[in-house]
This record gives sequence, C-alpha cells and structure tokens, in this order.
Amino acid sequence: MVCIGAGPVREHFLPPCENLDYLARINFRKAQMTPTVKPHDKPRIGITLGDLNGIGPEVVIKALADPRLLSLVTPVVYGSTRVLSFYRKQMNLEEFNYSQVKTKGQFFPKSINVVNCWEEPLEISPGRPSREAGKAALLCLKKAVEEIREGWIDGFVTAPIDKNTIHGDDFPFRGHTEYLTQEFQATESLMLLASDDLKVGLVTEHIPIKDIPGYISKERVELKIRLLELSLKKDFNISKPKIAVLGLNPHASDDGLIGLEENTVIKPVINDLKSKGKLILGPYPADGFFASGQHKKFDAILAMYHDQGLIPFKYIAFETGVNFTAGLPIVRTSPDHGTAYSIAGKNLADEGSMRQAIYLAAEIVKNRREQVGEK
Repeated sequence: MVCIGAGPVREHFLPPCENLDYLARINFRKAQMTPTVKPHDKPRIGITLGDLNGIGPEVVIKALADPRLLSLVTPVVYGSTRVLSFYRKQMNLEEFNYSQVKTKGQFFPKSINVVNCWEEPLEISPGRPSREAGKAALLCLKKAVEEIREGWIDGFVTAPIDKNTIHGDDFPFRGHTEYLTQEFQATESLMLLASDDLKVGLVTEHIPIKDIPGYISKERVELKIRLLELSLKKDFNISKPKIAVLGLNPHASDDGLIGLEENTVIKPVINDLKSKGKLILGPYPADGFFASGQHKKFDAILAMYHDQGLIPFKYIAFETGVNFTAGLPIVRTSPDHGTAYSIAGKNLADEGSMRQAIYLAAEIVKNRREQVGEK
C-alpha cells in the first residue's frame, strides 16, 4: 500500500505514508458549508475568466451564450462586468446578458451571474501579456476557491491563465493543478484529460523531460493508478474500470533493451494490482497503442509524462477535450487549451472545450451527489 506525503505538492518524489485510506475519502469530503446555503437541484458552476488578454473571456461568453446551459446549471462567472462588456461589444453579441451579484451567494438560477473580483479599471489589451492581467486572473481564482470552500458553488471551471504573468510570491506554482492541490490540502492529485471517448491521466505533469525518469517510482505509479481508478468509479460512474498503462521508454523498453523502468518499476506495480483483481494492463508502447486504436478498448489510459499523453489526446479530442483535476475534494475542470494570444480579440476562438468543461463539471457534481446519497 502506498500514499504520498502531506504538505505542499510540487513535481518531485514524496516519501510513502502508511496507507491509502486518503483515497477512500477524497471525493466525499465536503467544503465547509455556510448555514444559509440551501439545497438546490441545478449545480452552481463557477467559471473564472482567466487571463483577460487571452481567449478566456471570449470562450466563456460564447459557451454561456448557448441557452441550453441555463437549463442544466446556474453559471457564476468570477471576473469583471467591465471585461465581459468589452468582449461582448467586440464580438457584436449585445444580446448576451448577465446579472451582477450584489450580495454574496445570492445567484439568479435562470441567469448568468457575475461576481466582480476587482473594482479598479484595468487596461484590456487582447493578445498582449501583462502582469496586471496575471494579477486579475489570480483574483478570479482566489474568489472562486473562497466561495466553493464556503459552499456557495458546487464546482468550477478555470479559463486559461498565463503562467508567466500570474507567477509570483502569491502564486509560486506551475499551474492550476498544483495550486489547487495545495489549497485544498490534498495529499496528491491527478491531471486527467477527458472527452466522451478518451480519458488520459498523467504520472508526471509540468517537469522537464530530462528529469522524468527520476520521478517514475513504484510509489508514484501505484498512487496515480489508484487515483485514476477511484475517479473513474466515483466521478464517472464506471464500476469496474479497465485501465491501460503506458511505458516510459520507446517500445516500452523492448523487455529491458531500451531502459529499465518498465521491468523494475511499472510491471511490478501492474502485476501487484492485477493480483488484487484490478483491470490494469500494460505497459504499452505509446506510439503503437494509439496508432492501432487500442485506446478504444479501455476506460482510461495512464501516461508517464505530459506530452506522451497530451499529444494523442489533443489530436483526437482537441475541440471537446477537458482537463479535470482528479483526487480533490472539490470539482474543477478547464478547457484543454491555453491563452492563445495570437487569436485573442479576433472572435476566432472555438468555445467547444469550454462548453464541455462546464458540462463535465456539472456531470461530476451530480455523480458525486448520487454517490453520497447512496451511502
């Protein structure tokens, strides 16, 4: 049995703990609910605007302009009415309407709600990175975290941030995933890319290629497999998940001819879990695995590193793919693209991934409610 040590999470090896009891609890720990919050049927889904000079505001507006969303969720945008007004005018979407939240937690269930996260005017320069935009993106994120902790929203979607402009003393992280893992005191989390037909989790995330082998340990691989399995069961209602594990080296090492990690680390973990009745198979060579369509035979795939998993995922499901942070006590999704400065402000951004991120957040909230209700 394996567990990763508590404390601030970075991409490095953390010593094993005594057991994996944490995994049995993570999806059922609830945010501290405010006494005035009443039960509601439609999930209240927060949406952060991300970097205001990127395509975040554009894809948020386009996604929320779809009237079908309001029948499924109560959207709560964390950002600025000034920013939304700027992009609404630029896209000639004057019919796009929203309601400003005047009292904390008092949302209109049949409207797009907007929480202003700052009052002072900020310069909006589509396509141009700025520290001011980074600070504004962090304010949006912190406000959403605060309100989900207090129970005002049920889950949230994060629009893309610029890691260079947001990075600083208040945000010494490589991205949303690491920040949220620490904020919600999770022992560990899993970056999981999801579409209707493909789900890919990562053993390592935002670390240099040259450092990856040092992070591939039995403890880490087992924990990520277990996090993936638990999320498939609790978040996606897959009762007996079938998971494929990719190798680290070319040709999955050709039985030790091209690297040792498959034989010394990955295979022993897989064999141990299989002996316990789990449907874990591999390690598979990544290139042939996707090229031959083997990914269609599994509920999810665990890749060893970022590009090994994200290149095939984005090729197959770029416009509908969603990034989900599994292993947290709260629900957070995001579109699987970045700020795309090159097309920001040109009304060219496709909102499909943002729309799917909102749908998936609502679906996972409902699945977790049902899981809790069955207990």
